[in-house]
This record gives sequence, structure tokens and C-alpha cells, in this order.
Amino acid sequence: MIDFWGPVANWGLPLAALGDFATKDPEFISGPMTCALIIYSSVFMRFAWRVQPRNMLLLACHATNFSAQNLQLVRFVNHNYLKKE
Repeated sequence: MIDFWGPVANWGLPLAALGDFATKDPEFISGPMTCALIIYSSVFMRFAWRVQPRNMLLLACHATNFSAQNLQLVRFVNHNYLKKE
């Protein structure tokens, strides 16, 4: 049963990031946490690809999270460093 619920629960990270992208103000984005999640997803994408048999569900989850966190990082940089007042 863990083999199913672990990956399903892991989808909470990218879904939360995508939800924040649609509804939250970029003022609340944590730059260090976003960078940590990008690194975390990069490591686990590599793991999911290298393990035999390949874990495509885990790879898809972390690829989605990697993309969503990069979008959040762009929002963070635009808001904190590039925004003209």
C-alpha cells in the first residue's frame, strides 16, 4: 500500500506550488525554500531515472515540481529584485 500512497502524497508539492502560482502574491514566496525544492526535485529526478526499474511516476512528479518551483523563483526574483516602484 505504501508503494501507492507515497508517490500520491508526493504530488502535494507541485500541486501546492501551482496553486500558489495562480492565487498567492509573490511577496510570500521564500527564495531559500524555493531553491531548496529545486535542488530536491533535481536530485530525485535523477534517482527516479537511474533506479531500475525506472520510476516514471516519481520522475513526472519531480519534473512537475522542478518546473513549478522555477516559475515561483522567477516570480520571487521579479518581485524582489526587478520590480520598479
